[in-house]
Amino acid sequence: MDKRQDRAISYSIFDPTGNITALVESPVEPERRSAVAAALMRRHPEVEQVGFFRIAEGRPELNMAGGEFCGNASMSAAALYLLQRGCGAGEDTAVSIAVSGASEPVRVTLWQTGEEAFSACVRMPRALSVREAAFSFGGAAGSLPLVQMEGISHLMIEPASPFFALRADHPAAESAVHSFCDALRADCLGLMFLDAAESSLTPLVYVPGSGTVFWENSCASGSAAVGMALAARAGCAVNLTLSEPGGELRVSCDAAGETLLYGCTRRIGEYRGV
Repeated sequence: MDKRQDRAISYSIFDPTGNITALVESPVEPERRSAVAAALMRRHPEVEQVGFFRIAEGRPELNMAGGEFCGNASMSAAALYLLQRGCGAGEDTAVSIAVSGASEPVRVTLWQTGEEAFSACVRMPRALSVREAAFSFGGAAGSLPLVQMEGISHLMIEPASPFFALRADHPAAESAVHSFCDALRADCLGLMFLDAAESSLTPLVYVPGSGTVFWENSCASGSAAVGMALAARAGCAVNLTLSEPGGELRVSCDAAGETLLYGCTRRIGEYRGV
């Protein structure tokens, strides 16, 4: 990696419900993005994901390092767009942003809550399918609700599942998410451990494109997938607030699969170089 180019890289770090996200604002060639992302994550171990932000023909665009779709990064990129323009959000400000892993622009509505802090509502991309899929791992076998989205898929794992014990065995769970991702041939896979009795969600996400596996502090697309799976199961709309390691995310999903994800994000630092 060219150190002279690295010193020119500008980026911001955002905190969307603990899912710490670095957004690179300088131009980076696609073939260099993995190396730049890895360097940023070494410099900032708290960062769970890296995206590359630019304005193309007057419109904001976000490409994640692994090519995946990310709801938390989407709301952070929309906030960055407003901050770059030197304007905050009043009653509400809607931003349409092109995001990797989504074929249509993602609409994010922002409300400013602090100097560089926002509440946000993301209109999530619709699921391609919601179905049951059979898996086996470590002597356990069973079916899991599978939500396939553009750019990422998620499995919902509940206490009655033989796989729920993986929540307490991190090395085994990380092996399992690799195995399940390979079996599905998915671009990216999340295991969403849902304890509905406690309204708690523990997300584990594997992104082959960036070679990362994280027990995330929050997962916007995974939270939306849980809402989609529960709405499909119930045949009616669901509204739920999920307690995740980094805080709460709220999901509203109707029976037709229209899903809104409510969260917050704030910029916690601006940097230059790697």
